[in-house]
Amino acid sequence: MSRPRFGIWALVHGSRGALQDPNEPFDASWERNKRLVLMAESLGFDSTLIAQHTANPYDDEWDELEAWTAAAALAALTERIEIIAAIKPPLYHPVVLAKMALQIEHIAQGRFGINLVNAWNRPEYEKAGIPFAEHDERYAYGREWISVVEPLLRGERVCFTGKYFRVADYQLRPVDSFRARPAIYVGGESSPAQDLVASHGDVWFINGQPLADVSRLIASMRSHPRAAADPLRFGLSAFVIARESAVEAEAAYAHLATLAEKDAPIRARQATNTDAAVVMKHTHAAKTPRIGTNGGTAAGLVGSYDEVAERIRAFHAAGIELFMLQFQPFEAEMQRFAREILPRVRGDS
Repeated sequence: MSRPRFGIWALVHGSRGALQDPNEPFDASWERNKRLVLMAESLGFDSTLIAQHTANPYDDEWDELEAWTAAAALAALTERIEIIAAIKPPLYHPVVLAKMALQIEHIAQGRFGINLVNAWNRPEYEKAGIPFAEHDERYAYGREWISVVEPLLRGERVCFTGKYFRVADYQLRPVDSFRARPAIYVGGESSPAQDLVASHGDVWFINGQPLADVSRLIASMRSHPRAAADPLRFGLSAFVIARESAVEAEAAYAHLATLAEKDAPIRARQATNTDAAVVMKHTHAAKTPRIGTNGGTAAGLVGSYDEVAERIRAFHAAGIELFMLQFQPFEAEMQRFAREILPRVRGDS
């Protein structure tokens, strides 16, 4: 397996841990995210993930960065870092989205990826008059959607008739001149999600959770039949709190946890907007106190520099190739990670 890669979550709707942190005031602006990603690239990070929301999922009075226009701009401004934009299939026709993806791939010169997600935030759809289907039907829709997108990304001429789409003799030009097509990342841990990952994904994003649970998920996924020649790769979301000593890390965790308690009314409102069938709501990571989104600190990357580095190495040995990380305050802690953890993991120290 290749060396571990490290990415950051773009701050599309502000802080990922505590929303009322005086050391990280709310800022979901384009300017802040541009600075953040350029800094990440300069520090040696390999990737960034831009989540897609049309309205802020915590409070629609708050700002929200638009994923695909931001991805195109970042593709033009950066030189090395991978740009991954999330996509919720009902928001874009597959032909239109495939064309956009190929254009950003050309701007990035082969550094673009799609993160296929099948949504959890009900009001984002319903307030726009877009049907919010039940869980398994959303995955059926997503599977048909990517069945159209994927061959278009390869430059193939597509004729497709399904339950949701009819595409007649469609071809996109210019083709991807850097590789066969942009990378496809897929999230979700339900059975329909795993089937979708196995059939169409290049990388499976796993929400933050303990090593034993991640190892079990990887083993389960590796048992799925796979049509693609390339083996499936794996990514993990995690919130990092690393300090010189474990005691200092736990103190920093406790401080953020206290701040996060102020967000309880916001989180409760968000919970009522979330589809109850989403598997993440029922996993170990959801039942364990944690900081951050998508599992956050449930992955256990809280501790001394040496402990965090060792846990990353253990996840990598279990099959995780890409670590998509969250920090708070983001810029300062991202710099700390680059200074203290990256050399330990990569053997540069």
